[in-house]
Amino acid sequence: MFEDHGLLVINLMSAPGAGKTTLLEATIKSLRGRCRLAVIEGDLQTDLDAQRIQALGVRSHQITTGTVCHLDARMVARALTVFPVDELDLLVIENVGNLICPASFDLGEGLRVVVCSVAEGAEKPRKYPVMFHKAAVVLINKIDLAAASDVDLVELEANIRSVNPTATIFKLSCKSGVGLDEWTEWLQHAVAARQASVLVGA
Repeated sequence: MFEDHGLLVINLMSAPGAGKTTLLEATIKSLRGRCRLAVIEGDLQTDLDAQRIQALGVRSHQITTGTVCHLDARMVARALTVFPVDELDLLVIENVGNLICPASFDLGEGLRVVVCSVAEGAEKPRKYPVMFHKAAVVLINKIDLAAASDVDLVELEANIRSVNPTATIFKLSCKSGVGLDEWTEWLQHAVAARQASVLVGA
């Protein structure tokens, strides 16, 4: 269904506290006026993240999963009824914060994007390889904390490459803004490519 509408869908995943929502807010601000987007938020409880997205003037729907540690395709399908899919270019599904369960469930996304905070340590990709192996993009977030966290960014990137040699990797900081332009420009090109693929197939 998503492909028929030229809609790019991203499954955004990370461990809790990696900075998914803050990154999403920064991405929305950068793409404002250039991309029509909506967000599905997944959390065990509360709609706090959905409120943060709505405060930016973006359509957002909260899925609360209770004790379930991931979203699934049925949850997403039900949430889609609140969005005018024909009026969107990009749908971001912010999955439940977890590096294990979400990796095993296909939500119908076009891209899997994993956010990895440097504060988690350089070894995280090797400890949770399935999550990183299936990612099209890995965003190394909070690089401003690398020195304080005693994390070697070269080692972290090498560990990502060891489980996923083809992933596109961006190093960024939502606090300083470093790397955000490169990420959002890449994302805008990905949205355009998805739309172009529909025109070619028409």
